[in-house]
Amino acid sequence: MASDLSNIFKDELSNTLEQLLSKNSQVVTITALSGDSFDSTQLVECTVKFDFKGVSSEVVFYVPTLSATKFEYLMLGGMGDLKEHIDDEITDAVNEIISNICGSFCTSVNAQGLPDIESIKSEVKNSKIVDGSILSSKSNIYEFILSLDAEKLPIIICFDEFILPFFSSITGVVSTDEDSPKSNNQPITPISSPALASSNLIQTPKNLELLYNVKLKLSVRLGTKVVLLKDILRWDVGEIIELEQMVNEPLEILVNGIKIGEGEAVIVEGKFGLKIKKIGNEDFRLNQIGL
Repeated sequence: MASDLSNIFKDELSNTLEQLLSKNSQVVTITALSGDSFDSTQLVECTVKFDFKGVSSEVVFYVPTLSATKFEYLMLGGMGDLKEHIDDEITDAVNEIISNICGSFCTSVNAQGLPDIESIKSEVKNSKIVDGSILSSKSNIYEFILSLDAEKLPIIICFDEFILPFFSSITGVVSTDEDSPKSNNQPITPISSPALASSNLIQTPKNLELLYNVKLKLSVRLGTKVVLLKDILRWDVGEIIELEQMVNEPLEILVNGIKIGEGEAVIVEGKFGLKIKKIGNEDFRLNQIGL
């Protein structure tokens, strides 16, 4: 049976919106969309390609005018007037939000080390303004109702046939290993560096030992925050910047800037240390750092 990524996706959807928009965010309901509920409105359509296990799959996000205008307004700090119609600036803002959501989702999935996923990555292929009537020709579409503080905003998501079983709690589609769609792509060699590929250094555990002394930069991310350029320019010594991360949330463990796990800060003989709480398996860690 395919791994169910539904809860990870819902968590990253709400968490990313909360960080970007500075509003408490939560997925309230998810329902299969039918009928012509959005025929009278415009949508921002964002097509996202997901690559995993040697397969490419697409998920299309449709953000209605109500949500799209609100998203851009909040990303700008709630300044100025709320727009009534979608324009290019709103489309760019939605594109940035969807890109962040999918990136965070992939990072969280990769940290699980799921064997039927291996390493997943996302790429926003295009974003454009479309008419709401386009939804009537789509299948496998679901309406997510998001709560931003007290306001309810919709996002519509369309899954392709291959990725449906990986969101079984949302879609109700379940597949076994025997009837899962098979990849039409050629197997991917787990080598990302041309230099390594030519020498075949990592084909066996014994050869991998040749890389054991390669130095990699380990860092820990305390938290992140989206800020306006005007705020950065006015910072001075003594300024306190409040991060979005709560004090009880895990810290991200990064190797060469890539997340491989999570941990918590500890004190070791008067110095800061890190206690690992969650980390991917050996194959996952090697894939993440390009080995």
